[in-house]
Amino acid sequence: MQTGFELVLDLKASLGECPLWSVAEQVLYFLDIKRCWIHRFDPESGGLKTIELPEEVGCIGLAAGGGFIAGLRSGLWLVGTNGTLLRKLADNPEDQASSRFNDGMVDPKGRFVAGTVDETREKGNAGLYRFDRNGLAQLADGLLTSNGVAFSPDGQRLYHADTLRYALYTYDYAPVTGTASNRRAFARFGSDTDKGRPDGGAVDVDGCYWTALFEGGRVQRYSADGILLAEYSVPAKCPTMVTFGGSDMRTLYCTSASVGRSADELAAFPLSGALFAMRADVAGLPKPLFNPEA
Repeated sequence: MQTGFELVLDLKASLGECPLWSVAEQVLYFLDIKRCWIHRFDPESGGLKTIELPEEVGCIGLAAGGGFIAGLRSGLWLVGTNGTLLRKLADNPEDQASSRFNDGMVDPKGRFVAGTVDETREKGNAGLYRFDRNGLAQLADGLLTSNGVAFSPDGQRLYHADTLRYALYTYDYAPVTGTASNRRAFARFGSDTDKGRPDGGAVDVDGCYWTALFEGGRVQRYSADGILLAEYSVPAKCPTMVTFGGSDMRTLYCTSASVGRSADELAAFPLSGALFAMRADVAGLPKPLFNPEA
């Protein structure tokens, strides 16, 4: 394993997630889901601003014209830059007592693809959805924890993980219609001694997929053929998601979690919940902007 990520911000986040680089602003947005926060970090000045929402926020995408599309417990919302809920786009179609939106990403045509988490951790009631001007459409069901949404550089492959099943999949994706088909296993994880499982992910310009391994303490890079190319250590047991940023898109940011971790683990990994980064040998892809008329 290669030496990898270093500390950027020691936030002690409960459930840090969904780092998202704004090319226009040259800042990083990321979440603390359990505290209902969107953080805005300016690496040039070191400034950190926190935006509070009225519900847990599981994922965000930058919206054309400013603000965000956000996946909350109640559904998908347009959110202003100050955290104001501007307009509800779609209800969470599942039982909100045990379901909330989790990981999501804007697709190449400006739609939002996002999944939910089954908080019972056993019923498999979670799903993966696409939102566009025609409303919400289901792409996959029977999931436990939807994660890892990312797209290949040509937009014709969708990556998606079911974290609690230790499974990472790919689908054929049609950028024009937003349909996903031909789901197949991309990589599988976990053993009796290694509980690392795929959480959030990102794709680089070479078409390789990077995944943060929750309870695995590392980030892995896979070729488009599913071959493990490299892995990099993270100073936290539970990294949650990676994204590329910086002026050259070669800074790889990684969020992490501290919620629900044992006292022994937190003592061994005192930076749990921090934001980390490393310089990558390859650049990432700027994220498309959400367009409600897509």
